[in-house]
Amino acid sequence: MGENIFCNEPGFCQHCGSILPLLPERGGVKCLLCKAEFGPEVFQQPDRKYIIYFNSKPTGTKKLNMNGTAESEGPVVERRCPKCDNDRMSYATLQLRSADEGQTVFYTCTKCHYKESENS
Repeated sequence: MGENIFCNEPGFCQHCGSILPLLPERGGVKCLLCKAEFGPEVFQQPDRKYIIYFNSKPTGTKKLNMNGTAESEGPVVERRCPKCDNDRMSYATLQLRSADEGQTVFYTCTKCHYKESENS
């Protein structure tokens, strides 16, 4: 057939863009609209990679507030840091477990940036 004008998304015809029918038990698949034929690899997903950074030290210079201490990344509470004994930590919450259980609280020291979590 002619040049591929559509992107190579899995499950779509590369020639006309229509959704391909389900793959039979054997052999390839044929587009119902333009009759182009494809092998089973047309349904394979490309590999996806994700990088999640957690507990990394901030890079560059620290932003300071009016008191001369480092700016926090969220609301600040009075909580003692187990690493440096600072009495202020910022926090963020996420619902990581099922809805009928409490949420997870992530604390970050405003002085040394030590991170810890607590299931509430």
